Amino acid sequence: MIQGHQTWVFYSKPVILGSAAVGGPFEAKGALAEDFDILHEDIWLGQDSYEKAEKKLLEQACEKAIEKAGLKKEDVQFFLSGDLMNQIISSSFTARTLGIPYLGVFGACSSAMEALALASVIVDSKGADYVLAGASSHNAAVEKQFRYPTEYGSQKPPTAQWTVTGAGAALLGQKGHGPRVTSATIGRVIDMGLSDPFNMGAAMAPAAVDTIEAHFRDMNIDPSYYDVIATGDLGRVGHKIAADLLAEHGLKIPQEIFTDCGILIYKPEQPVIAGGSGCACSATVTYGHFLNQMRKGVLRRILIVATGALLSPLSYQQKESIPCIAHAVSIEI
Repeated sequence: MIQGHQTWVFYSKPVILGSAAVGGPFEAKGALAEDFDILHEDIWLGQDSYEKAEKKLLEQACEKAIEKAGLKKEDVQFFLSGDLMNQIISSSFTARTLGIPYLGVFGACSSAMEALALASVIVDSKGADYVLAGASSHNAAVEKQFRYPTEYGSQKPPTAQWTVTGAGAALLGQKGHGPRVTSATIGRVIDMGLSDPFNMGAAMAPAAVDTIEAHFRDMNIDPSYYDVIATGDLGRVGHKIAADLLAEHGLKIPQEIFTDCGILIYKPEQPVIAGGSGCACSATVTYGHFLNQMRKGVLRRILIVATGALLSPLSYQQKESIPCIAHAVSIEI
């Protein structure tokens, strides 16, 4: 199962039986709106707080993924999920609603692929027949926690990104038809000493590069093996840095297959500055857009490298730098 130093190979190739993406009003105006299962016109989702709205997003994504798999909540043995709220309350409170045995994960914005990798381990080892993996974020809730409340209208530098309001979920099974998870490379924590919470792309880019290099080293394959290699939420600034670093290290990935979920999700005219971010960024783009493309036969092999900045409000206040991580999951059909 372990190959090389940090990659799991899943010989049973767990099947993604159903997946779902849910978004907010800004995502409804984005470039991938057609790939969302549910889109909301109200950022509050009829709730009395942004945090409760995020919980509802995740609940809907999970319920939709289960429905699309043709299963019931009672069929699912485990639920793995993460988010950016303190004590991952969006995931934990969603688990309360679902009533499914729950394992919470935290990898910041890499949580979607961390959950998918661990869910694949459980299914591949026959620890369960069906496992649900999810992740969520909400623009107003995350901005309030990590930067400034949106009501302040504070200006942002060109390196800043727009947190995606949404949630994504995938239901894995041992048998069935659909895209299959074939391997996962678990990243190391990389800290280059950056401390600016408005420049997450630059902070996370070295972690993405480290994991991408580890994946190809462990798997002994070439980047051309994949139709798409997508980082999670580096945005335009971080994606350029990652491409430059990979080239410097001698790993040249063709520009036409190397992209970023934070660049893809919004239209160029939307005021997202450097691009999208948040746990829902890679979750919605992967479980919506990319898996839809695979089911249509447009894509056959993809590598999703979800990136995460492991800071907290407390660590920032203590003037700590930003440790970062990236987890890569390969999906084939």
